[in-house]
Amino acid sequence: MKKVTLHTLQQQKLNKEPFAVLTAYDATFAKLIESAGVEVILVGDSLGNVIQGQKSTVPVTMDHMCYHVENVARGVSTTLIIADMPYMSYATTEQTFHNAARLMQAGANMVKVEGGSWLNDTIEGLTQRGIPVCGHLGLTPQSVDALGGYKVQGRDDAQAEKLLNDAKSLEKSGASLLVLECVPSALAKKVSEALSIPVIGIGAGSDCDAQVLVLHDMLGLNEEFQPKFVENFMALAKGNVKDAIELFVKQVKDRSFPAEKHSFN
Repeated sequence: MKKVTLHTLQQQKLNKEPFAVLTAYDATFAKLIESAGVEVILVGDSLGNVIQGQKSTVPVTMDHMCYHVENVARGVSTTLIIADMPYMSYATTEQTFHNAARLMQAGANMVKVEGGSWLNDTIEGLTQRGIPVCGHLGLTPQSVDALGGYKVQGRDDAQAEKLLNDAKSLEKSGASLLVLECVPSALAKKVSEALSIPVIGIGAGSDCDAQVLVLHDMLGLNEEFQPKFVENFMALAKGNVKDAIELFVKQVKDRSFPAEKHSFN
């Protein structure tokens, strides 16, 4: 299998071929995810919740992120790796460039930042320096306190218009991918059609160019709370981890996941 690149993902968008994204934090699961046909691994700051037992992603540091990126990179050979820039690691220009370089040197193929058009200069500066960027709009977990909790974003006309304009702005600034989290399906469809770059959905309906889930969520390991947009693929696969991941890939590619029950109106 050839190395997955941004060109690969761009071509899949043009061909209307959805691709699969999963989080991973260690070499063993990264290798398993790659063998199941997942094109992209996100080393997410969600590790704060699922690995460290934190209440949010805010406590995750650059050292934590670099450690887990290194582990994942050792487990794969063809999968594209996106690494989250953690909370307040891109507050200033100097800080942004230094921290993004650390993640790339740890083995990431691109970095992900959360936020709207205020990030335009940041994204432009990174891409000019050869660091690909993935944007993240909608529910942005690092800003959950400012958003008033884990709520669907873009439900009224003003919010929807702002989100669409922010998406266009991030693409114009040089973002190569965009994650949309917890937004109404109709809005996600509108954004996906408006952008030339691939849009990765999580709780954003089936019309995005790709779907991402947190590994521990799709394996049903979070017994305390399962978000509306999550399917327990481990249960569907009768307890086999690799079968669960392969089923996720299959359903993403045939667009049977996410279904209406996983989406917001």
